[in-house]
Amino acid sequence: MLDKLESQLKTQNFSQKTIDSYMLHNQQFLKFVNKEPDKLDDNDLKNYLNYLGNEKKYKPRSLNLTFAALKFYFSNVLNKKVSDVKLQKPEKKSQVNLTKEELKSLVNVLENSKHKLLLKLMASSGLKAGEVITVKISDINFEQKLLKVKNEKGKEHLTIISDKTASELKDFIGKRKDANPYLFAIKDRHVSIKLPQKIIKAAAKKANINKKVFCHALRSSFSNILSNNGYATRYVKLLLGNHNSLIEDPYTKLSIDEIKKLKNPFEDI
Repeated sequence: MLDKLESQLKTQNFSQKTIDSYMLHNQQFLKFVNKEPDKLDDNDLKNYLNYLGNEKKYKPRSLNLTFAALKFYFSNVLNKKVSDVKLQKPEKKSQVNLTKEELKSLVNVLENSKHKLLLKLMASSGLKAGEVITVKISDINFEQKLLKVKNEKGKEHLTIISDKTASELKDFIGKRKDANPYLFAIKDRHVSIKLPQKIIKAAAKKANINKKVFCHALRSSFSNILSNNGYATRYVKLLLGNHNSLIEDPYTKLSIDEIKKLKNPFEDI
């Protein structure tokens, strides 16, 4: 029943994680309403969301994710319009910013070279946990010190790599003897998203950093350090993937050459 949904998600280049999530949400929805897809309407969707919120006590963030999955199915597979559904906005997590000294401490306490490089790439390139684990060797441009990043929705952007990190990446890749295309590989796939979460938690504890350090803290620290080093907001947003590609975004009118001229503030991490 959901074959078309899976096909559409793959066609639009969504990540496997998002595909699995959207499929699960829609499977549960169809089981709840117990109706043929062509009979579905807005009321079914609203009733299901009310059920999840009131009976299952879903938090706003989970409800929003569910709604996104159902809306995609309605719009892209069933070709049905979905009315705006007013959902409570998720509470914003308090932002945690680390100094460069704290980031260096996180990296230096790690003994495993693979784990150390993964954390360093996250910290010095502003990557999410889901982005760093899916980096492919072919995504790295060693000459221009740039990295192509794909988010969970399949959208791509470019970010910077420090000279030091680029050199360490070359050495790391040079020692690999397998043909796995992923930078951080295990068997025939990339490592689990639990790995960076586990690494950061252990590193923060070992480095005695008395802050709530989690994966997104590295990303927010990357943004904060760039801003403190004089990066214009438009550059920071582009490197984080909050705008379209550097090449395709006509609004910013930025080129790769402009990004290459910027002083990288993460060379000493």
